[in-house]
Amino acid sequence: MNIKFLVVDDSVTMRRIVINSLSSLNFKDYVEAADGNEALNKLEENPDINFVITDWNMPGMTGLDLVKAIRASEKFNHLAILMVTTRGLKEDIIEALKSGVNNYILKPFTPAVLKEKIEQILNSKN
Repeated sequence: MNIKFLVVDDSVTMRRIVINSLSSLNFKDYVEAADGNEALNKLEENPDINFVITDWNMPGMTGLDLVKAIRASEKFNHLAILMVTTRGLKEDIIEALKSGVNNYILKPFTPAVLKEKIEQILNSKN
């Protein structure tokens, strides 16, 4: 299965880290967005995106609001969503999961952790 990622983070450096990690795992197909609003536009422009990796804390539309918008959309609610964030409080993780993220990674992370979480999501979708 070909996986096309949408990597959403307001930090260019963080997007680089995620994309470099994806590349090291042989995932080469991705689109970037700097916030939730841009991410929704990218989803409209790229109907082949099937996996979203998003930060939580972003200006404009937050990652949590993006997750809620994706889950509320008939067009996009099937997408896999992985949240990568510094927000490690149990309450935050529960809120993210209730909002519809498939999995959650705390920054900083390693490519191995990213791979494990992506595989968990893909395996649960099959």
